[in-house]
Amino acid sequence: MTPHKLRKTRKKRGSRTHGWGQIGQHRNSGVKGGRKVGRHKHLWSYVIKNEPKYFGKKGFRSPKSLKGKINAINVGQLDELLDKLNMEKQLQKKKGKPFLDLEKLGYHKLLGAGKISQAVTVKVLSYSEGAARKIQEVGGQIFQEQKQTKSQGNNVQ
Repeated sequence: MTPHKLRKTRKKRGSRTHGWGQIGQHRNSGVKGGRKVGRHKHLWSYVIKNEPKYFGKKGFRSPKSLKGKINAINVGQLDELLDKLNMEKQLQKKKGKPFLDLEKLGYHKLLGAGKISQAVTVKVLSYSEGAARKIQEVGGQIFQEQKQTKSQGNNVQ
């Protein structure tokens, strides 16, 4: 609006409601309230029906949840994995023993729960002491694959 002397607001000065009748009409909130009041009280059925995600957590995720999830497998599950790979004819053998590259199969860590019945050669990123002991007891071997970090790769002086 252009500023001029005879605007409506100038004429209505001192009249309290500026021509909108009883007190409280034509304000920001309107009739019901523009601030979505009553969502936990008299408008609860509206929230359930139309906006079920109105309440709840939003926003940032914790830094812990942003880290990658470690996919682990137990020693006791290796026999089943060997049988499955043998059935699919994808089992490799090295030096007469079955060879498992757990990282290619999607596992990051080998844990020591359960028992293994046959000697197997395993390549994995990390493993527990119990897992290494159980594999060595049946005559198998375990290799830990080292991931190269920036400091290891740039040792040129």
